[in-house]
Amino acid sequence: MSIGAEVAAHLPFLRRYGRALTGSQSTGDAFVQATLEAALADDDLADSLRGGRVPLYKAFNKVWSSAYMEVEEAQSEGSSHEVAAQDQLKRITPVNRQALLLTTVEDFTTAEAAEIMDMDEGDVESLVREAVAEIERESSTSVLIIEDEPLISMQLEDLVKSLGHEICGTAATRTQAQEVVAETTPGLVLADIQLADGSSGLDAVDDILAIESVPVIFITAYPERLLTGDRPEPTYLITKPFQEDTVRAAISQALFFGSSRPLD
Repeated sequence: MSIGAEVAAHLPFLRRYGRALTGSQSTGDAFVQATLEAALADDDLADSLRGGRVPLYKAFNKVWSSAYMEVEEAQSEGSSHEVAAQDQLKRITPVNRQALLLTTVEDFTTAEAAEIMDMDEGDVESLVREAVAEIERESSTSVLIIEDEPLISMQLEDLVKSLGHEICGTAATRTQAQEVVAETTPGLVLADIQLADGSSGLDAVDDILAIESVPVIFITAYPERLLTGDRPEPTYLITKPFQEDTVRAAISQALFFGSSRPLD
């Protein structure tokens, strides 16, 4: 397999990481592009990318680490969610956020994250603890779960409640989601893509976003339906089967960077 083909297999997930790290799809993609351009200009770097995800993310990290302050100071633009994310970047230490994303959403081991970030494993663990402490200061909110598998829906309910949030409703279809939102607007949505009656979680989310801008986390067994590069992609996308720590991290991140409504 060529280097290009190997790297291409990992690009959708590197783009997801770039979006979550910077709070902006366009900014994240710019860093991914800069990483690829650096590899094209350096044969040794390009050859190292045959080693899989770790060297690719490590190359990305070198580009991002040298320039992330420009993202913090850049004028906020784009969607309301992206603007909120960029504003919030001023309040959290970037390396803490990086350590948390690598070990949860991107599912690297602590050792792999340490290699990517070029630091000791103990330092990475400390950064993760600090990041969790920072983002757990956020206010509680109400959560709508759109999921057609009862056991997974119950698992998500328990997880959400353990984080101090309340459930404003659960839905297994687009129609049920509409009924919940007719009564109350959630502060966060956890949504599957393929629902029980053949309806789409994407359409259900669009219904909600037409009423109010709220952060959304997609939890799906079909990430390729969203990681296409052909349309605006979600910042928060978790693949089934999921780890609860990954969902916890995504919830905290989404609330920290989103514009969720606190409970009355």
